[in-house]
Amino acid sequence: MTTVTVNFNPHFRDSNQSRKRYRVMKGSAGSGKSVNVAQDYIIKLSDPRYRGANLLCVRKVNETNRNSTFAELIGAINRIFGSRVEEYWEIRQSPLSLRSKITGNSVIFRGVNDARDREKLKSINFPHGKLTWIWVEEATELQESDVDILDDRLRGLLPNPNLYYQITFTFNPVSASHWIKRKYFDIEHPDIFTHHSTYLQNRFIDEAYHRRMMLRKEQDPDGYRVYGLGEWGELGGQILHNYQVHEFDISYERFDSMNFGQDFGFNHANAILLLGWKDGELYVCDELYVHEKDTDEIIAMAERKGFSKHLPMWCDSAEPDRIKTWKKRGFAARAVKKEPGSVNAQIDFLKRTKIHIHPSCVNTIKEIQQWKWKKDKKTGLYLDEPVEFFDDAMAALRYGIEDKRAAKPFFYAGSTER
Repeated sequence: MTTVTVNFNPHFRDSNQSRKRYRVMKGSAGSGKSVNVAQDYIIKLSDPRYRGANLLCVRKVNETNRNSTFAELIGAINRIFGSRVEEYWEIRQSPLSLRSKITGNSVIFRGVNDARDREKLKSINFPHGKLTWIWVEEATELQESDVDILDDRLRGLLPNPNLYYQITFTFNPVSASHWIKRKYFDIEHPDIFTHHSTYLQNRFIDEAYHRRMMLRKEQDPDGYRVYGLGEWGELGGQILHNYQVHEFDISYERFDSMNFGQDFGFNHANAILLLGWKDGELYVCDELYVHEKDTDEIIAMAERKGFSKHLPMWCDSAEPDRIKTWKKRGFAARAVKKEPGSVNAQIDFLKRTKIHIHPSCVNTIKEIQQWKWKKDKKTGLYLDEPVEFFDDAMAALRYGIEDKRAAKPFFYAGSTER
């Protein structure tokens, strides 16, 4: 193979050299941890010394690999091999896969969203070698039982003495109560390597990103500690505790009623939640959560997901033109009337309602874990006002329950709008 030069952040040198079974890498947004892991794997998978190694990339929902782990690995391949990519790597888009033409080592991508996904993990095989490495991106999305299934796959004698078994976790430490902290950070064990990184140690970050983080530090100090400093999210000030993440049947017929909640966005997320109601309890069944998409693109995505046009869709009233566009495309979109104190009234309603969240709703889970009250800078006391940052799914959730909260009948497509 032609000698290549790769730019690494020196801060990751120890992590790249670690051969411990669990390589657990928490850090801030923009710390470069995922970029580093992708480069590390591409170099090793291309190295004849590691012939027989194979990598499994995991997200909670398999399709999210396309714009995360797969995209990062492709970026690493392009940086390392430049114009000679096709000479050294075979890249497939459907299903997603990579294969080194130098070593025969492969990369595949999977999710662990349901029982069917987890069953597929048990039958993974490679043309050459064994499954040796697993990369779990956005690891806080997974349940502990998901990781136990992955861990069980790494076993047996390895034919090449240079090979070793390892699971790498990359994530933002959203909550100090997360099982990852208990399992890997609160103990000392010879098989565990932990690593901490921030955007301040990333020499490739631009000045505009630094300014953006300083703005977040000013507007959302608690969020900055997680997404700017890579520290565990504190438990205090969290708005909702009465939720449970678990699998459940999301079929329309099992619920007493269903509806959507939508918060419009472009630079920040446009979030749509499919909500079900059963015996007075709220179920977050599905989500559509995207950035930098115009309304027509989002509608097309909603149609591909099979979102019903017969269910009411409660939307942010500040965007009447977007609501009109959704209506023209046949969706039962309707504005939520905003009144003084409505946000806190919606929160009070949510706090009194048992909330179930399907594990596939990864962005809803992330947001609800860090949705917090603002803190008075002088007194340190929490205010009755939520932090307005990284709260797009929470806004969609608030809009989606407004009809129930106000005890108004649901508006269905085809009925007479009041």
